[in-house]
Amino acid sequence: MIIKRFDLWEQGEYSYPMAFGFMPNITAFIHDEDTQKRPGIIVVPGGGYRVVSPTEGEIVAREFYKEGYQAFVCTYTTNLLGAVPLNDQPMKDLSRAVRFVRKAAEEFKVLTNQVIICGFSAGAHLCGSLCVHFKDVSDVRYEEISNRPDAAILSYPVITSGEYAHRDSFNALLGENPSEEQLAYVSLEKQVKSNTPPCFLWQTATDEAVPVENSYLMAEALHKQGISYAHHVFSSGKHGLSLANEAWARGEYGETDTMEQINRIVECIKQGIIELSEPEKQKILDSFDYDEEKGKEMLKANIPNEEAAVWPVLADMWLKSVLGKS
Repeated sequence: MIIKRFDLWEQGEYSYPMAFGFMPNITAFIHDEDTQKRPGIIVVPGGGYRVVSPTEGEIVAREFYKEGYQAFVCTYTTNLLGAVPLNDQPMKDLSRAVRFVRKAAEEFKVLTNQVIICGFSAGAHLCGSLCVHFKDVSDVRYEEISNRPDAAILSYPVITSGEYAHRDSFNALLGENPSEEQLAYVSLEKQVKSNTPPCFLWQTATDEAVPVENSYLMAEALHKQGISYAHHVFSSGKHGLSLANEAWARGEYGETDTMEQINRIVECIKQGIIELSEPEKQKILDSFDYDEEKGKEMLKANIPNEEAAVWPVLADMWLKSVLGKS
């Protein structure tokens, strides 16, 4: 296996004010045992548009790698402190990631008509946003390369900005007082079109953070537009299940590189470069500057979910069917 990181932007192209030297990137997990071209899957972790969670990064990429995919993890721009709305920057990051993979298809040994995105929670909202708005994202450097995914996996997705919204995700994305037009644009069930890629959705009926109605709304919208989709609702399980298996429950997530922007912000807070009230400062440090023992304590909440853990198998079967028709 070849593992390599690639920055998505050149110096001067990227300027999010709260980046503090962070650059959106992808980490590639590439088969090196042969020269066979394979489908490529870009994994997009969640985190409420506040963080890019390592619990849904490398561990998921390696699972699809084992099934024969060339796998990538996308670390996109987030808004931890709520200071500067993200607007379309995360979508620009993911759009560039799709184009980057296609541009380097020979190096990555990827089939250019089988580029999949796989998102979780707010990362699934990001994936869904690119699926419905890909035509809105221009890119001078890669304009000749398509940014339309060939398929998407949306795992316990944030979809709607309406009644069943995960409101904090939209606050991070748009700020505290978005317009009705902005809210409609990011409410994905209102934006599905006839050119939206096929989607695989899964969620649990008891999701306590993102109501299961989100995935139902997206499935209904896809159905109305005649888009190929699969929709699986498992009977129980908490939000953020990732692979839902024993490895996930043990905390075997892989590297924590997806936390780079957060780590930079935490360091700036410690050094006084970012000034916060004492309660705000302590809250951030308690959340992201914890020791090994606290990390072990947090893992106790992870319980394998055998029912939901079949989702990668179902997704792989569905992808083979859908992509085989492309």
